[in-house]
Amino acid sequence: MQQLTVVIPTYNEAENLPELVSALRGLAIPSLRILIVDDNSPDGTGALADRLAVAEPDRFGVIHRSGKLGLGSAYLAGFRRALELGSQAIGQMDADFSHSPEYLPALLEGLEHADAAFGSRYVAGGRLDERWGFGRVLLSRYGNFYARTILGLKIRDATGGFRVWRAETLRGIPLERIHSEGYIFQVEMAFVAQRLGYRVVEMPIYFEDRRIGRSKMSARIQFEAALRVWLLLLSYRSLRPPPSRPA
Repeated sequence: MQQLTVVIPTYNEAENLPELVSALRGLAIPSLRILIVDDNSPDGTGALADRLAVAEPDRFGVIHRSGKLGLGSAYLAGFRRALELGSQAIGQMDADFSHSPEYLPALLEGLEHADAAFGSRYVAGGRLDERWGFGRVLLSRYGNFYARTILGLKIRDATGGFRVWRAETLRGIPLERIHSEGYIFQVEMAFVAQRLGYRVVEMPIYFEDRRIGRSKMSARIQFEAALRVWLLLLSYRSLRPPPSRPA
């Protein structure tokens, strides 16, 4: 089994973190490493992560950032640290249990035949939380349709953030060119991976609404996403797979 580092950005997730870490440590992934990227949470999430790391410093790391700098840059900081640590596979997930840790072993197995494995709400077997209202479901589905149509994405769930990457895939992606924040970061990463010819497999997940705390989605994030889809189309129009990898 590949050595997996799971990158988890946090901002005010102190109530969720202990249970999430316990669930991750209970998985049948003996080589699992947890990497928290905390944006100076006022509720003490970063300090709590430090205390949780004391028991297993070789398998639990924390990156402290100066403030709320954004989801995309948090993931990029985590990806780079995981690559420096020599991880063979790098996962990404939310801290609020909308991404159930129980799917991680299957996503990791998905790398046996792909360059990245994405948890998907919109393939056969995937589901959204039944408590979501009609408007929220419509917004999520339309956001995916909008991004997929404009960018020509082959995957069904372009905005989902539950993913596992091969380390060599992330090394092949020009991370220095990734500048999106919010959920459009997920779209940009998927689009660049497709443009470079990487194979992505989607696996069904049940997307549960967060158990504790409030969603960090905002009108500003939604506006940025709608605009940046078009910017992505322009920014990466010349990006092609290397000769050694067919398109």
